[in-house]
Amino acid sequence: MTLATDTRQSWSQFLEYVKKHCSATAYGNWLSPIKLTEATEDTVTLEVPNIFVKEYLLSNYKKDLCAFFPVDKMGEPSIKFVIAPPVPQKASAPKQPTPDSITPQPTHVPRDYVVDLNPNYIFDNFIEGPSNQFVKSAAWGIAQHPGQSYSPLFIFGGVGLGKTHVLHSVGHHVRKHHPKLKVQCITTEQFINDLVDSLRNKSVDKMKRYYRNEIDVLLIDDIQFLENRLNFEEEISNTIEALINQKKQIIITSDKPPSQLKLSERLTARMEWGLVAHMGVPELETRVAILQYKAQMKGLDIPQNIAFYIAEHIYNNVRQLEGAINKLSAHSRLLNLEITENMVERALREMFQAPHQERISVEQILKSVASVFDVRINDLKGTTRTKEIALPRQVAMYLACKLINESLQMLGASFGKTHSTLLHARKSIEQKIQKDDHLRRRVDMVERNIAASAA
Repeated sequence: MTLATDTRQSWSQFLEYVKKHCSATAYGNWLSPIKLTEATEDTVTLEVPNIFVKEYLLSNYKKDLCAFFPVDKMGEPSIKFVIAPPVPQKASAPKQPTPDSITPQPTHVPRDYVVDLNPNYIFDNFIEGPSNQFVKSAAWGIAQHPGQSYSPLFIFGGVGLGKTHVLHSVGHHVRKHHPKLKVQCITTEQFINDLVDSLRNKSVDKMKRYYRNEIDVLLIDDIQFLENRLNFEEEISNTIEALINQKKQIIITSDKPPSQLKLSERLTARMEWGLVAHMGVPELETRVAILQYKAQMKGLDIPQNIAFYIAEHIYNNVRQLEGAINKLSAHSRLLNLEITENMVERALREMFQAPHQERISVEQILKSVASVFDVRINDLKGTTRTKEIALPRQVAMYLACKLINESLQMLGASFGKTHSTLLHARKSIEQKIQKDDHLRRRVDMVERNIAASAA
């Protein structure tokens, strides 16, 4: 067996190994497009569709690559990356002229369809943390090379976590650095209103031509508002399909992943075609950074301990953090008050999370754990023993024992586990949170989220 053949087998073995340690979606999005094009004794050449895939591979699997492939003198994987050339589009037969195609098409963006980008929503103002780093990196890569990586990019997450900020940031960056590309940013509600107006004015063909032929980057916000609107859903679905076929860039935001939206299988499949990315709840440190940045923009000086105090009590919504700063700024300046913990507690009492009052269920715990740890509820209920699933599953069991006044047998049945398994999970997490501050903060966040949902 030659060294080249041996290395090619190593690549196949590496892919098999990774496939067992990541989700099918992640494998399909990131690993399957990579091709091994050359293998020698000293190095391996991999062809990737874009720089973004290269960075993802090295960021997440460098140690594994070192285990399967040669390494250089610095201990780095000896891999050469080449960017795959763009796929040439097949020339289509010229269409016969029709009355619609003879109609002059506008050379500018019709004023009727414009949704202005928020000038404050740019990448420089976006506070990055572990919960949103993946989304921001994906959006940044797309903004630099529109239409050359993943389309559509589907961003989902709770209200007020920064999805619209990222969406508008891409729009600003493309308009500045790719001025020849036409960018259209629109909310789903506005798209529906435009379509209704076009139907009323008998100008639907004009709207279709604009969205399907003249746009290079389409940014759609809050696609969840399309649920239960079949007629409008078909129009957006056709538009998305037309743009994808032309290798145009689409970014969509939603409060739920495509699979949980009440939309047609066809549209759901199209939205899952590119890259689906989750915007998580920001961690404590990220929330503190957001607070300090917003305060700085307001010319407000907030001590570090006060920022942590606020961030520990407002955690579900980034917009609430900005609202807290606005309220503190008003109280501090109008009443000439020093920003202390007591002053903050009085001023922001209504915004702080209220203690839970309703009975807590295992389902609430599973949902909150899944959100904070970025895993699926079905995996928490399953038997997978990888660290990425086993740890949050133990956290869920620990919180069930702590927050639900039921017997261990009853709780065990809810998880499909024995009472001894729950006992082990509880003791294990109790010990880990004593030593691991990061895990303790995540568990605290889960508990606060549960309290919020039960309030």
